[in-house]
Amino acid sequence: MTLARAIATIGSYTLLSRILGFVRDILVAAILGTGLVADAVFVAFKLPNFFRRLFAEGAFNAGFVPMFSGILERDGKAAAQAFAEQALAVLLATLFIFVTAVQIAMPLAMYGLAPGFIDEPEKFDLTVTLTRLTFPYLLFISLVSLAGGILNSVGRFAAVAATPILLNVTLIAFLGLGARNFATPGHALAWGVAVAGVIQFVWVASALARAGYRLRLPRPRLTPRVRELLWLMLPAAVGAGVVQINLLTDIIIASLLPEGSISFLYFADRVNQLPLGVIGIAVGTALLPLLSRQVAAGDTAGAADSQNRAIEVALFLTLPATAALVVLAPAVVSVLFERGAFDSTASQATAFALIGYVVGLPAYVLIKVLTPGYFARKDTRTPVRIAIIAMIVNLCLNLILIWPLAHVGLALATALAAWLNVALLADGLRRRGHLHLDPRLRRRLVRTVGVTVVMALALWFARDALNLAGVLQAPGTRIAGLAGLVGLGLVIFGAGAHLSSAMRLGELRALMRRPRAAP
Repeated sequence: MTLARAIATIGSYTLLSRILGFVRDILVAAILGTGLVADAVFVAFKLPNFFRRLFAEGAFNAGFVPMFSGILERDGKAAAQAFAEQALAVLLATLFIFVTAVQIAMPLAMYGLAPGFIDEPEKFDLTVTLTRLTFPYLLFISLVSLAGGILNSVGRFAAVAATPILLNVTLIAFLGLGARNFATPGHALAWGVAVAGVIQFVWVASALARAGYRLRLPRPRLTPRVRELLWLMLPAAVGAGVVQINLLTDIIIASLLPEGSISFLYFADRVNQLPLGVIGIAVGTALLPLLSRQVAAGDTAGAADSQNRAIEVALFLTLPATAALVVLAPAVVSVLFERGAFDSTASQATAFALIGYVVGLPAYVLIKVLTPGYFARKDTRTPVRIAIIAMIVNLCLNLILIWPLAHVGLALATALAAWLNVALLADGLRRRGHLHLDPRLRRRLVRTVGVTVVMALALWFARDALNLAGVLQAPGTRIAGLAGLVGLGLVIFGAGAHLSSAMRLGELRALMRRPRAAP
């Protein structure tokens, strides 16, 4: 499977997942609004997600995928499967102990995670209860990550990319159909997270079996390869932890702001996560096993070309998305969330936070594109040092920007720190000779920027015209108005990209074709 085809496969499933995620969030916004239960739910989601990104998607994938891909390339399937079974045994034992310990100590954990809730006993107790319900999700999603690493390494991306769809379908079902059977809608969502973890695990385990990998569970042992995996994971865990600490810092500070601030940031980030998930996760997930195989095979030229094409695709998709979201943020938030308990004041506050986040959208994606350049070469330490620098800058910016901008300052600080992270990652790869922007990438980047500026200006004038006519304010016309603006942006950018050769339609089709088998 070509890189572009893998990106499209992952991206299409991720897009469907994000759409279902918006359906879920529309229900959450309408039913919970931005009050006490909503703040408790979003904090309860943060803790398992923090450790999921730390262990499962962060450190574990950074160490496991390059090792598994390399063993598969050099030693064959049997050796790779034996390594996966050893990793599974150690991972399962470690996570079981960890999850149990955190469940017992949950009230203490909440003192650090949401100190602003301490003076509100009802909110604090509800948050502890809901987080205890959601936390076992970490165990199952970590097992999903291991199985997914195997499937991605052998070029089977679809089953793994579809797992978030199962999460959103389950949460929608629990919230829409089962909420009346729980103490609060927050309880329904928390139970839905736990059940979704089991469903996702069963789904990906079935896909793994169909791919010919039926993993056994041996006794946990620190074999040489498992020790190497842990050695690679340690700095990656620190690096992933730094990124997640940035996010948790936002929550901790936001818990000290007026009620609703956490919810504003949550809903804004959900919109920001749509292009980030569809583009960033897709490109990064597809690139890491490909680079790992090319590096293991000594294909330096192929690895350099893969890195350049990944950057090219990422910027071609994220630059127009960033411009469109900055121009259309109020309309997007209003259409998606402004109903029921989510009023116009909440909509405006969320739109400002969205603008703060999306300023860094290309940076968030480029981080996912550049870090595989280190991980594929089994360097998990350099990204850690860079992430620590970015974390310190983010914290300083939080403390500076929160005063004039309140919760918007937290979003903007995250974006600015992400751009610093990108600059340092790119410079490190360049100095090692692993990153050289080829003429094609340079030429197309300039053209993409030019077309993006034209599209943004057109959307700006069209938005103002619709605002003057009241189209984007009236409940009966605002959806059609936003759809028209989105369609206009797509037509202008697509036509401009084709005419300027930033990316021609025929080239996209060529990238998507399966490579022909060698004669």
